[in-house]
Amino acid sequence: MADAKTDTRPASPAAQRPRLAASLILTRQRASGEVELLLGRRSGGHVFMPQKYVFPGGRVDRTDGYAPLASEPREHVRAVLTRVMSERRARAAAAAALRETAEETGLLLARPGVIDRPRPAWQAFAEAGVRPDAAALDLVARAITPPGRTRRFDAWFFQADAEQIHGDSRLVSNGELEDLRWVALDAARHLDIPIITRFVLSELEARLARRDAPVRCARVTPKGPRVDEI
Repeated sequence: MADAKTDTRPASPAAQRPRLAASLILTRQRASGEVELLLGRRSGGHVFMPQKYVFPGGRVDRTDGYAPLASEPREHVRAVLTRVMSERRARAAAAAALRETAEETGLLLARPGVIDRPRPAWQAFAEAGVRPDAAALDLVARAITPPGRTRRFDAWFFQADAEQIHGDSRLVSNGELEDLRWVALDAARHLDIPIITRFVLSELEARLARRDAPVRCARVTPKGPRVDEI
């Protein structure tokens, strides 16, 4: 199925409506206390943001709403998501962040558990004897691609600590993201990153400093760019 990463079919910008998408910001702390996060460079063959460094993520699939989760999103995460979408779509967004991260990096945020007759998307979890853990996720920001772009996404950015990774923490790319790397938060701003990623980095920094910082949405309106609390 074509998704946010691999769809190369031409599309009319005027006809594009934002598709629900999810990304995961994995963070870990160095001995010095400095925070670093995981980024990868999108292949030059992608229609959407080629050669840009981004967080693992992609479009939410219909089946993500039925993901074999070991745990549901925590209440404060669910509460924000369901202000603008249904419970099922909120669950699907969280599941997609976990699925896309597993596919693009080989990292599993999971808890021990059995998945009976797993779909291909969850095969890696089943083989490891685990189920995806949505309770590991926090919520950082939302961003909606402006009108007129080749692809448009209603993207939700989740965050999780690398300590939540189950098993092997080696990075294994499936080719969707190249040059996977852990980067210090300040250094990440010097990479070739999309404008919206700069916004998300600032929101992440605010949230790391104050865990009750509001989740905000960046979008473009007829009157220009704006950022609002969700």
